[in-house]
Amino acid sequence: MPKILIVEDNERMASGLEINLRAAGHEVVKTTRADRAVATALQHRPDLILLDIMLQRDSDGLDVCRDLRRQAIGAAIILLTARSTETDKVLGLESGADDYVTKPFSLPELMARVRANLRRGEGSDPVTYSFGGVEVDFQKLRAVRDGRPLSLTTKEFQLLRMLIRLRGRTVSRERLLREVWGFEHGAETRTVDTHILNLRRKVERDCGSPEYILTVHGDGYLFAG
Repeated sequence: MPKILIVEDNERMASGLEINLRAAGHEVVKTTRADRAVATALQHRPDLILLDIMLQRDSDGLDVCRDLRRQAIGAAIILLTARSTETDKVLGLESGADDYVTKPFSLPELMARVRANLRRGEGSDPVTYSFGGVEVDFQKLRAVRDGRPLSLTTKEFQLLRMLIRLRGRTVSRERLLREVWGFEHGAETRTVDTHILNLRRKVERDCGSPEYILTVHGDGYLFAG
C-alpha cells in the first residue's frame, strides 16, 4: 500500500484529498504545518508527497521542498499551487519537485499524476551498484567489499537488489515476502528479519549501527545508500 504525505494548511482541502486517496487504496499521513513537514516525512517515510506551495502560516512550500531534498527524502513530490506561470513551474521543479499541479485541478487529473509518479519512483532493477566499499554485480551474482569477495546467498542478492531499486523508500516486510520469496499475506515475517540481519553482517561495517540497510520501526526496511 503506497504511503502518501499531504502537506496542506487548508483543512478542508487536506481532508478531501485524504478521503479520495484512501478510497484509491493509499495509506495517508497529513500535516497542516510546514515546520512539521520534514519531521513527518522522516518519521513515516512516504512514497509520495503532495505539497501545497502557498503555506500561509509559517513557510513557503518551495522552502519545504528544498528542506525535504536536503534531508535525502527520496519520495516523489507533487506541488499543488495556484501559481501557473512558467517561471513558477521552473522554480518549483528546480526546488526538487517531480511534478506540478495547478489549482483548481480535477480529482481524476491529480490521481493520474499520483499513479504516474508512484510508477516512476519504482525505478528499475540495478545491474551493478556500489556503496560503502561494497560493489555488487547482480547479473553475475558477485559481491566484494574493499576488494574482498562476499558470500551472499541468492535470496540475499534478491533482497538487496529490491531494497536498492526502491532506495530512499520504506519497503514493508509483507512486500519483501511477496516479491522476493513469493509468499502471500500471513507468512512469517521473521524470515525477512533474519535475512536482513545476515545481509547486514556481510555488507555493513558495523552490523549493530547500520548505515545503509535501515529499520523503519513498525513499517519495514529502507536502503539509504
